[in-house]
Amino acid sequence: MQFGDVIGQHETKQHLAEMVEQNRLSHALIFLGKEGSGALPLALAFAQYVVSLPQAAPVVEDLFGGMTALEPTPSFIHPDHIASQPAFQRAEQLIHPDLHFTYPVIPKKSGDKPVSADYITEWREFIRSYPYGNVYDWLQFIGADNKQGNITADECNDIIRQLSLKSFESEYKVLLLWMPEYLGKEGNKLLKLIEEPPPNTLFILVAENDEQILPTILSRCQLIKVPMLENRDVEQALIERAKAAPDTARQIAGICEGNYREALQLLQHADEDWQSLLREWLNATLKGGPMAQVKFVEEVSKLGREKQKQFLRYFNHLLEQSIRIKVMGLENVLLGDNERDFAQRLNKIASVSQQQSIIEELDRASYYIERNANAKMLFQAVTIKLYHIIQNKTLILMG
Repeated sequence: MQFGDVIGQHETKQHLAEMVEQNRLSHALIFLGKEGSGALPLALAFAQYVVSLPQAAPVVEDLFGGMTALEPTPSFIHPDHIASQPAFQRAEQLIHPDLHFTYPVIPKKSGDKPVSADYITEWREFIRSYPYGNVYDWLQFIGADNKQGNITADECNDIIRQLSLKSFESEYKVLLLWMPEYLGKEGNKLLKLIEEPPPNTLFILVAENDEQILPTILSRCQLIKVPMLENRDVEQALIERAKAAPDTARQIAGICEGNYREALQLLQHADEDWQSLLREWLNATLKGGPMAQVKFVEEVSKLGREKQKQFLRYFNHLLEQSIRIKVMGLENVLLGDNERDFAQRLNKIASVSQQQSIIEELDRASYYIERNANAKMLFQAVTIKLYHIIQNKTLILMG
């Protein structure tokens, strides 16, 4: 994977290239970016780049007492040109002997003490297929079901062993550790290694939530913040990589909030009529009464967790656009005719403050869906809350 294969993140890529060019590369980096931002593919591209750099030629004393390199020392190689290096092909296939990986795993059978190497074949396939996947996708990929993934004490011992060896062919030994949030107290085993690593050893940690990382590890790493993607970058990626229609790509980019994983999920269900479902919900809440509300709750509870989250995200998107119309005017909002009409209707039934309250409730509902809340109870509770937020403005949203 090269920098060009990573969506957007142009400023971060430039910063990383300059760190290498100016010889300011720290021995421990932490790429911090939320789900779907591309922190993992960016860190992976950087790790493959570093491990593919040619070694500096050894310096020896010549006949007259001077010091001479056996070969000319290579000049800086930009990440965009690293594919020409012989080692890059092995790094790209994740089989380079100096490139190591750590990630959450589960026991394959009762009593096992698993390490990441047990799942290296699955890891290579996962990276090829789902580079923007999250840890939930990974654990499902390896058949975890409801099991909790971990980075174990045995894995920490294996890291220490691997990095104590001399590099095989690269200037650097590189460890990419994905999701250090899954390191418990056993992560303290790595502190001395991170603080005083062997020569030319590079730690690259990739995390989503710095509050869940051991502070003792976090304090020893240089922070690389990976922001959420720009809408235009998501839109372009959906068109070029996922072969989405331009109108669909633009709509999804506006909804997914810079999360490319979420964008791909939305694309899979682009034919879903979320607007009709939303109209049904609001009419049941504001006009239909208990029977209509129960009918809607039964219907939405059958969708499954991912679709429920997408539905709530779509509602949030329309509310945000509705507020934008109210504050900035209709001409400053890029929406299709149907969505624009619906957003304007939302402005008729709820004020800006009311809509902000609804957004907060929908965000909370998405949070609980992620944690396997009972869908019927959750949507029934949200329906009641929506009614109380907008009970004084009950315009029916007829199509």
